[in-house]
Amino acid sequence: MMTHTFQQFCDIQNRRQFIRSAGLGLGATAAAIASPVTARSTLGLHHRAKAKRVIFLFMAGGPSQLDLFDPKPNLEKRHGQPLPKEISKGQRVTTMTRGHTQNICASVFKFAPQGKSGLVMSELLPHLSTVADDLCLIKSTHTEAINHDPAKTFFCTGSEMPGKASMGAWLSYGLGSMNKDLPEFVVLTSAFWSGQVNVQALYSRLWGTGFLPSKHQGVAFQSVGDPVLFLSNPPGIDRSARHKMLDFVSRINEEQQEVTGDPEIQTSMAQQEMAFRMQMSVPELTDLSSEPKAVQDKYGPEVYKSGSFARNCLLARRMAERDVRFIQLFHRGWDHHSQLPDNLRGQAQDVDQPIAALITDLKQRGLLDDTLVVFAGEFGRTTFAQGQMANRHNYGRDHHPRCFTTWMAGGGVRGGTSYGETDEFCYNIAKNPVHIRDFQATILHQLGIDHNRLRFPFQGLDQKLTGVEEARVVREILS
Repeated sequence: MMTHTFQQFCDIQNRRQFIRSAGLGLGATAAAIASPVTARSTLGLHHRAKAKRVIFLFMAGGPSQLDLFDPKPNLEKRHGQPLPKEISKGQRVTTMTRGHTQNICASVFKFAPQGKSGLVMSELLPHLSTVADDLCLIKSTHTEAINHDPAKTFFCTGSEMPGKASMGAWLSYGLGSMNKDLPEFVVLTSAFWSGQVNVQALYSRLWGTGFLPSKHQGVAFQSVGDPVLFLSNPPGIDRSARHKMLDFVSRINEEQQEVTGDPEIQTSMAQQEMAFRMQMSVPELTDLSSEPKAVQDKYGPEVYKSGSFARNCLLARRMAERDVRFIQLFHRGWDHHSQLPDNLRGQAQDVDQPIAALITDLKQRGLLDDTLVVFAGEFGRTTFAQGQMANRHNYGRDHHPRCFTTWMAGGGVRGGTSYGETDEFCYNIAKNPVHIRDFQATILHQLGIDHNRLRFPFQGLDQKLTGVEEARVVREILS
């Protein structure tokens, strides 16, 4: 049985009353104009946009900022010593740390300045270091969530609690589509390789719509079989027959829509029509035979492997060319509670060359200026160790939400810059904190949206991606 929010119920009843009093033809037109859902979905830009699209590289598990982006060389002389209480300040820790000694662990990796800007980066990122002048490192990112599931949900939907709309869904709702033949929001998940450890599940709510109309949800592409489920016609059904079936179902849906005014009928119709168009557009998009071998090779040897992060990066560039609004790549396996040096080296190798190639490729094609590339995990890692510190290659690091590094590139962001600072232990923020709500507000701003004005009524509240807490646009990193 179909259920509605109170607001939707009132809208439906008002439409029915108007239809009865004014006639079906005029009533249907007026209802479409009066519907809050329709009116709000055409909000458009609040100000001039610097970016048209987003490629969000989500590193699920929590990369170690201490070993990749935020070096603390002075920790070497403190290695093995307990973290001072005046630094830890009794902050919340996970159950894996509670009751255990918190001994400082210096990174085993070397760091060096890169590019004209001199951004300091880890030896684990030799390819990404070549595009350092395009990156803006945000070293003071922080969140309240300390466990994976709520932290990922918070970063992707603006709330630790499930049920809210994802960022891509908000952008689809607020800005609409730039390509009628492809979804506004596409999700690419890297295949899980046997060498990866502590790989948590990903849930569709991370790219879901929550309370927004379901047509705005992310479309998850598959690495095996059809890129999109049920894309191919069933045996014995050709494209012409499928078109006739769609036309017949659409007429039934239109009649039902006139009677009930149910907004989800419109959603179903739009999704069915999109699915039909995607039968042509998606195979062309995912067929890499037209890509020169030299271009594919830039993304690394894994680009030829279906489901790899490298291949997904190349697909993301092709989607950007075709004006997909929001492209989100999930790469798991960053949860390194033990054997961090070996495991982190493998993870960095997965993403280093593909991300550098993606940025270079976008730049060469004139797309980086209006494409915002974002890199983040759900939190960072602790300065103290887990595991056997006597063996410098067997230690791990616990979850650390208090400070970690994210970065942005392109889309009107100042490249070759670093914003925010952490203390000498990389445990607390020393300067210019950036909450993930600020991070989200800044992404929306670059696409021409005021995060305070992009709203949707639900459960008596005008819902926002950034919630009811204060959030600010980090203007200091913008060009």
